[in-house]
Amino acid sequence: MDVKTTFLDNNLDEEVYIQQFEGFVVKRKENKVCKLVKSLYDLKRAPKQCHENFDKVTLSNDFKIKEVNKCVYVKNADKRYIIVCLYVDDMLIFYSNEYMIKSTKNMLTKSFDMKDSGVVDDGFVFVKFHYVAKILNKFSKNDNSIVKTPMDLSVHLPKNTGEGIHHLEYSKIIRSLMFVMNCIRPNIACSISKLNRFTNNPVEDYWKAIRRIVKVMPIGYLILKIQNPQVDMFSH
Repeated sequence: MDVKTTFLDNNLDEEVYIQQFEGFVVKRKENKVCKLVKSLYDLKRAPKQCHENFDKVTLSNDFKIKEVNKCVYVKNADKRYIIVCLYVDDMLIFYSNEYMIKSTKNMLTKSFDMKDSGVVDDGFVFVKFHYVAKILNKFSKNDNSIVKTPMDLSVHLPKNTGEGIHHLEYSKIIRSLMFVMNCIRPNIACSISKLNRFTNNPVEDYWKAIRRIVKVMPIGYLILKIQNPQVDMFSH
């Protein structure tokens, strides 16, 4: 689903004034300014206001925000579930029950000016997950443990002196993880940026850091879910 004119539908919770638009200045009131009633696209506050309004609507309808990703909203009821994934003004909705999807769409339509784009091309999503699974199978070395952060801040990575290990493989996994980063996991961007500096001479410390990124949740969790469907993904 898509929210039409996202930033224009939100009431402001503070006073904001703007200059009169060029070509629309009122005669004999040239020194006056306009008080905004609703937000505008160029308003710095608009994205935050929009997200706060969406939070308010979903939380008031028994959804919970996932701590690992503030743009994912989950509702569980009688072993049924519905998940809303928000990206600016677009959203994907996953559900296990027809009644829940209908009630959720009605709830969203009452609160926002919505456009229903129909069933998503799920091939795009699962190709990404399959790609992540291939990376994990190739580079995790059968280690299915999970970590919560992509980099251990207590570990200092030394300068890459000494003999490098598997330069080509290191470059391959960096490129693979950059693809994952751009498509579905921006939270590993900082770690990838640091480790990308050492592709010419990757020593063992950098390989350890790479293996940690591969095991980070929820990337590592995806492969566990694929291997073991009984894992409860909503408990994480």
